[in-house]
Amino acid sequence: MTEALIVIDIQNDFCPGGALGVDGGDTLIPGVNARMADFGAVILTQDWHPAGHASFASSHPGAKPMDVFEMPYGPQILWPDHCVQGSRGARFHADLDTDRADMIIRKGYSPALDSYSAFFENDHQTPTGLHGYLRTRGINAVTLVGLALDFCVNFSAVDAARLGYDVRVETALCRGIDAHGSMDAALAGMRAAGATLI
Repeated sequence: MTEALIVIDIQNDFCPGGALGVDGGDTLIPGVNARMADFGAVILTQDWHPAGHASFASSHPGAKPMDVFEMPYGPQILWPDHCVQGSRGARFHADLDTDRADMIIRKGYSPALDSYSAFFENDHQTPTGLHGYLRTRGINAVTLVGLALDFCVNFSAVDAARLGYDVRVETALCRGIDAHGSMDAALAGMRAAGATLI
């Protein structure tokens, strides 16, 4: 059995100074780089939004970042413009060892549909292709690290568990946002789904 390390969204816009910077987001990078050597496969995910994405507050007149908006697929927190395709903010942090990656999954590129999870867009139906890739490689255990713990790491961990993977989340190598009580809800939800928090 090969176990995969899934490194979630360690991009400039999610690190301090970025459009949606997570406190301490850059401090976990040395630890993440070191962990890559312990896994048979390393997958990186990358938020990759077109300009004017539906999840941006700027796309909704009168809305402000962190407002909650009802989308066809359910409630959506509206974010500052971030990780716009081709921008500096969308690039991986320069200190992240991207050369070690077997695969890079780009997500959130559908203009009207956000994508937190590495496995499915936020309609919980449209796949990213990661599940098929892992299955063809015989991988049935994944460890998740990265940003942000209460959103993209959380959604990825829950989906992985529901797909039947043995899931571990190394919380020391994650950082969170905690919007609208999202941190407590995420930790409880991951445990309830069967993920092991380390």
